[in-house]
Amino acid sequence: MSDATQDEVLFDALLTPHRSLSPRGFAILMAIAGIIGFAFGGAFILLGAWPIFGFCGAEWLLFYFCFRHNFRTERVSERIRLTPDRLTVERRDRRGRLQSWSFQPYWLRVEVEEHHDSSNVLALASHGRRLAIAGFLSPPERLDLARALRSALAAMKSPSAAG
Repeated sequence: MSDATQDEVLFDALLTPHRSLSPRGFAILMAIAGIIGFAFGGAFILLGAWPIFGFCGAEWLLFYFCFRHNFRTERVSERIRLTPDRLTVERRDRRGRLQSWSFQPYWLRVEVEEHHDSSNVLALASHGRRLAIAGFLSPPERLDLARALRSALAAMKSPSAAG
């Protein structure tokens, strides 16, 4: 195979977890929660129950740290790339560490394991190795990814793609 053929990308998907709250939205949410907590704490101080003010602050801090922990997963991603000679999965964890797996695409199977509770697991399998992928996607999104991967693999293996 020539270098041009080996470098040809037939399928490329970058998967990231869904984020419904932007950093700006997070700042607004924290400001509103802080104002409400301070107002409630101030009302309790006026009523003579001053220790409650500390609990309002502690509650806000817990709320903040829970959201910060959730935002740490922003770095999580998976890239699935298919070239004529290999399928590569690169997974970045929340600490930014990168892991990579390669499969020979001609022997690769895309497996969807359906569960009775309407959830599923998407995995790549070849030569006794199995790798679960796209764990943070919803079940319908995993099914769509499985269809797209199967289609790309079938197109690559078809005789018309070779010519």
